[in-house]
Amino acid sequence: MKKLLLLLCVGIVVIPGCKDVVLETVIDKGVEVEVEVELITYMVNEPVFMDTKAFRESVNVTTNVQPIHQYGKMCFYQGYLYISEAEKGIHIINNSDPTNPQNVGFIELLGNVDLAIRNDKLYADSYVDLVWFDISDPQKPELEGRLEDVFVKYFCLPHTGNNYVIDYSLCFDKNGMSKGIVVGWIVTERTDISMISTIVDDGIFGRLELIQSQTQTGLKTNGGDGVNGSMSRFALYDDYLYSVINNYMSIVDLSGNQPEKVVENIFLGFNVETIFNYKEYMFMGTPIGMLIYSVADPLKPEYIRAVWHIFGCDPVVVEDDVAYVTIHSGNFCGQTNNDLIIYDVSDVSDPKHIVTYAMKKPKGLGIDNGTLFVCDDGLKIFDAANPQTIMANCLAHYSGMDGYDVIPFGDVLMMIADDGLYQYDYSDLTKIELLSILPIEKPSF
Repeated sequence: MKKLLLLLCVGIVVIPGCKDVVLETVIDKGVEVEVEVELITYMVNEPVFMDTKAFRESVNVTTNVQPIHQYGKMCFYQGYLYISEAEKGIHIINNSDPTNPQNVGFIELLGNVDLAIRNDKLYADSYVDLVWFDISDPQKPELEGRLEDVFVKYFCLPHTGNNYVIDYSLCFDKNGMSKGIVVGWIVTERTDISMISTIVDDGIFGRLELIQSQTQTGLKTNGGDGVNGSMSRFALYDDYLYSVINNYMSIVDLSGNQPEKVVENIFLGFNVETIFNYKEYMFMGTPIGMLIYSVADPLKPEYIRAVWHIFGCDPVVVEDDVAYVTIHSGNFCGQTNNDLIIYDVSDVSDPKHIVTYAMKKPKGLGIDNGTLFVCDDGLKIFDAANPQTIMANCLAHYSGMDGYDVIPFGDVLMMIADDGLYQYDYSDLTKIELLSILPIEKPSF
């Protein structure tokens, strides 16, 4: 019996009307017998490989402006906004004048999703590797180095853009590993004996496995730091860069001449999605709740507490010992709740639920000096001085766009949405003003 590993919440997509019953000869107590078995036709993602050496030599920094085709993670640093276009690279936006942002360059970086900045160094993931650049001249970044195999390879795969299963055996068997880095997918059709699905516990918050009954092919800016949005999987503390991908945390020491991975990847469980640093703690969003770890000893993160809520994808931000969490529907997390949940975390070992508010479909959020910004039905801005009265103190609501994430900094709110980068002046909360829109250009096919 062959086990077929799948990522959580991803299921087989069966082609309607493509089931057949056939006779199959099996051995039962030493006797050959014919039994009826059901065949099922389904679609599967098979990997496209790129030679490892060619992949690692593919980085290209250019002043030839590339249109932004898709929103992604953001980091703001010394007047410039760096926007990742997932798996393609990083757009450089001169935002010294928020009323007139300028797209001034592009870092072509395959497999990039997240980034962080410290002391004129931009650190970014490139599938399994960590790559860094000198951005002392923001319009002319210089590639400085690459730390190979930092991240857990099994979670560093490109998005498929569909709900079909992934053939993990083709990615990670001996033959697949010899072919290089997975950089894409080809969707193919297969017909196999009907499969049975079951949840298998893998220690903490198991994974979904499909078990097949015959031997078929297998499946599956503060000081020198930039300011990240709430959807980030990168966070900085002390001399270290912390990154979370699914069930694991990686820690890289940034204090030397070049980054160094100083400890093995740390198992967290719970499919961690986001990370936010507050004081000497890391607050992490997961599909089933919020995790809190202490990094008082930076190389030995210590589990403090988990707070569970309704199943849902969520980021978290914290200010003045109050944590704000959003959960939303319409994703692989597979639930229908859309909420803003607020906790008192003055005692991180015993967080207290304050209130939960129903929302439309919230995503990223930010907090600045008591003003809360939530990507929900566009953008909503609240006076959060009293968490119990937030809904009664909505300062502004801008609709007509699908907001993804925000960075509030220096009285300017930067929001990346499905159709562009929106910026608002909130220096006067009684008169919040739209400053500019830098459009996203949807690719034509």
